[in-house]
Amino acid sequence: MAYFDAASAVPLHPVARQALLASLDEGWADPARLYREGRRARLLLDAAREAAAEAVGCRADELVFTPSGTRAVHSGVAGALAGRRRVGTHLIVSAVEHSSVLHAAEVHEAGGGSVTQVPVDRTGAVGPAAYAAALREDTALACLQSANHEVGTEQPVAEVAEACRAAGVPLLVDGAQSLGWGRVDGDWSLLTGSAHKWGGPSGVGLLVVRKGVRFAPQGPGDERESGRAPGFENLPAIVAAAASLRAVRAEAAAEAARLRELTERIRTRVPALVPDVEVVGDPVRRLPGVVTFSCLYVDGETLLHELDRAGFSVSSGSSCTSSTLTPSHVLRAMGVLSEGNVRVSLPPGATAEDVERFLEVLPETVAAVREKLGAPAATETVRAAGPDLVVDALGRRCPVPVIELAKVIGDVPVGGTVRVLSDDEAARLDIPAWCEMRGQEYVGEEPAEKGTAYVIRRTD
Repeated sequence: MAYFDAASAVPLHPVARQALLASLDEGWADPARLYREGRRARLLLDAAREAAAEAVGCRADELVFTPSGTRAVHSGVAGALAGRRRVGTHLIVSAVEHSSVLHAAEVHEAGGGSVTQVPVDRTGAVGPAAYAAALREDTALACLQSANHEVGTEQPVAEVAEACRAAGVPLLVDGAQSLGWGRVDGDWSLLTGSAHKWGGPSGVGLLVVRKGVRFAPQGPGDERESGRAPGFENLPAIVAAAASLRAVRAEAAAEAARLRELTERIRTRVPALVPDVEVVGDPVRRLPGVVTFSCLYVDGETLLHELDRAGFSVSSGSSCTSSTLTPSHVLRAMGVLSEGNVRVSLPPGATAEDVERFLEVLPETVAAVREKLGAPAATETVRAAGPDLVVDALGRRCPVPVIELAKVIGDVPVGGTVRVLSDDEAARLDIPAWCEMRGQEYVGEEPAEKGTAYVIRRTD
């Protein structure tokens, strides 16, 4: 089985396993106590903090360990906003932030605060000028991920941090996806990370708050971790997390170069091997091991199941693979195709042989899924008066509305239109993406008695 979902979680690094087992015997006592066992535990905790701080590039007394990366984000956002409540209640986030940041923004907005979402381009990157334009006198905090978790695009953190610093606004960086590869550039103010993203154990996050940043921890007070992460520290896991971060950093340069070659192989060969594919994300400024592509006329859930049967564990942002039946907010913000979406994120140690086998299996797997969808249950097609067609795809899910559009576009003359009636949220993203890939004109949406009418004009 080839595990290609490292952006979700990386297998435990051997160094982390060794450190975890060793610290189970040495680090079980309360590090706040003054007796021998407590002092031994405190030495382990301090050493782990020093190692993590050196890797991050901060002072040891600026870093605390949290029960997860999500908790680090929530605590960081809430504490920074509370610390600057006299300035205002305006929060800035990008449209492609991790759900933990967006959920924190929702809570802030529900409590009376205001939130600005900065849009991204088709590669998934924000523009520093757009962040600078979003800054206001009442802006209390800005948030930006170091790299995107779904498409691998690296964000211009240093440039955004410079704009925020000039305006006197702290920038919180979600560094979960990139910390295993190196320090986050720029003059940021707060930073979060999650150990299971770099080969540490799950259940350990880190939160860095630079000296001089106004910060007011929320919730009941606690003497642990500077009051920013209440509860007894999971010392064995913390020690393992710090040890694995140091270990992966020592290997990062060589491994990054190797994985970049493998992902570039996927990026260039998939469109050549599989027709009707859109590779998404920045082609250059991206994480070493992440490549994402979307396949027209493919049910993403079925594709993932078939790849799993073939021995490959991959992820997807397609609406048909989620319980909400809506496309990934990242793909939606980028305005790219979402159906048949596949994210390949290679873990350290991934082999060229596995990548080659994936490239061998993928074309026939996609073709088989498309064949199954080639004759879906009857979708009513009604000819309208004149050179127009109406396709009734109501009640049908991704990717059927696009499949039905593709079937009939040739039935109208050049200049004629096709109206696709659909109540599937993915159609709002996938039909315009199909038009761009096919060189057809997407006219826009029209209200309909049921669902929405998406209007497409044939151009060739």
